[in-house]
Amino acid sequence: MRGMVSHMASFRNSVARHIPPGELFRYLLVGAWNTLFGYTCFFLIYWALTRTGLPYSYIAASLAANLIAITIAFLGYKWFVFRTKGNYLKEWLRCLAVYSGAMILSAAALPPLVGLIRHTTRYQVQAPYIAGAVVVIFTVISSFFGHKHISFRSSSSADSRVG
Repeated sequence: MRGMVSHMASFRNSVARHIPPGELFRYLLVGAWNTLFGYTCFFLIYWALTRTGLPYSYIAASLAANLIAITIAFLGYKWFVFRTKGNYLKEWLRCLAVYSGAMILSAAALPPLVGLIRHTTRYQVQAPYIAGAVVVIFTVISSFFGHKHISFRSSSSADSRVG
């Protein structure tokens, strides 16, 4: 038992060296807000597109909602989480690069996930909404490290980070 407690403390210290606790908390806060915002965008855009008769409108809704949510998340990460100065275009493009892989995987994962939900549950109409929520979870989890090490990295962290 003592060894397990020691290993847990060592693991916690190792994580704290690589991810400052305040930064992770702020990221989770912005991530929670942006998850709600992004899913709301997906929901509303999908709802609007279904009225047009566009086939597979949930894919178009996912792509549009992601672009909107990425831009809002970028500002939250820049100003509140990583607190970088300047480099708006450069960091926004990096942010898009980090999220573009997630967007492509999300769009590719939605059709089989929607099909799986429709074939294994009674939620035929709600399947795209449920699948969209599942996909969002994976995006939030994977993006922290991409943003920390790609979007908001700098050649001189002392020059670009505030406080």
